[in-house]
Amino acid sequence: MEEQARIKPSKLKLNITWLYPREMSTYGDRGNVLTLYKRCLWRGIEAEVEEIGIGKNLKKDWTDIYFFGGGQDVAQTLVAQDLLGDKKKILKEEAEEGKVILGICGGYQLSGIYYRDFEGKEIEGLGILDVATRAGSKRMMGNLVVETQFLEEKLVGFENHSGKTKLGQNAKALGKVVVGSGNNGGDKTEGAIQNNVYGCYLHGPVLPKNPAFADYLLHQALLKKYGETELTFLNDSTELAAHEVALDRAHKTH
Repeated sequence: MEEQARIKPSKLKLNITWLYPREMSTYGDRGNVLTLYKRCLWRGIEAEVEEIGIGKNLKKDWTDIYFFGGGQDVAQTLVAQDLLGDKKKILKEEAEEGKVILGICGGYQLSGIYYRDFEGKEIEGLGILDVATRAGSKRMMGNLVVETQFLEEKLVGFENHSGKTKLGQNAKALGKVVVGSGNNGGDKTEGAIQNNVYGCYLHGPVLPKNPAFADYLLHQALLKKYGETELTFLNDSTELAAHEVALDRAHKTH
């Protein structure tokens, strides 16, 4: 991201909670948190990041945006166990109240109803997205391009998962797969949206490559906290150039 000139403080503030940064932070997930944080500061919006790991309690009504990254199977199991109880209760309440939550890969799967492994064992999820994931025998890996109904630009990223996710009645797809496998390699859907909860398999990390998506999430968080708020323009020429290169590469390798 190109360094921006910081504008006059706007007296707005967004609190960001990063769930399980040590356990669930593969494929550069830190970049997503940094993108949200920096795009606030560049606009004069105060931002604070709180990291919540295993054994640390959530602050109810503090967070405006939650980020939940991806991780390996062992870490995912430990995190699922830690989520049971007060954390799950708080996150479900926050989701129902319209707080912005973004889950990537493992964080996406754990935001759903359950993840079922090869042996049929189910790992209970948060249930804030009406999706369910089952372990698959084929790994879905490569460039991923997604067309959404809420952004003009296509989303670009990289997927690497074997879990096959199916959407229930209460969730709608984040978008339609243009290149790649997406949720399950079959129905051409990628990700899910329910309330202000967003889940997807887009690594990369996704937000630096897709500044319009980052701004969409920030706007939704500001809307929830302050009512209608217009985001100040940022010069995203560097980010958009990277986006176009990723898009072109994905189509050429498809």
